[in-house]
Amino acid sequence: MHIPIHISPDHAEPMYHQIETQLRSLILSGQLPEGTLLPSIREFAHDLSCSVITIRRVYQDLEAEGMLRTKQGTGTFVAKVGVSKLENYRQSAVVQAMKAAIETGMQVKFTVEELRQLFEEALLQIVQDKEGWIGGENKS
Repeated sequence: MHIPIHISPDHAEPMYHQIETQLRSLILSGQLPEGTLLPSIREFAHDLSCSVITIRRVYQDLEAEGMLRTKQGTGTFVAKVGVSKLENYRQSAVVQAMKAAIETGMQVKFTVEELRQLFEEALLQIVQDKEGWIGGENKS
């Protein structure tokens, strides 16, 4: 099974973190539903051109979080993820992105009011852009 994960060796985040973050997102967004059999550690490492140790760490971390389960001799599967965990992830992902944007704005000396205005303008623009599209087709 191909899992759509893209890693960059030039990225500041360690490779295992890039993989773990993307795999977690795929699970929590429902793109990898409960019961999905993941590639073996060797196969996944080969697909991503990384170390077997890297993938083993990702699988172990996500198993410790309750997102994966491993059955001896069968493989690693996506575990059932509760609704509260899904909602916490959704909120956490957005808050994390917003905090990063705020930090960037503060580093370049924007005031709180300027940041608020930028946020509102960006939100309005995105909502308008999304409303202009239905099912991948532009209403206009």
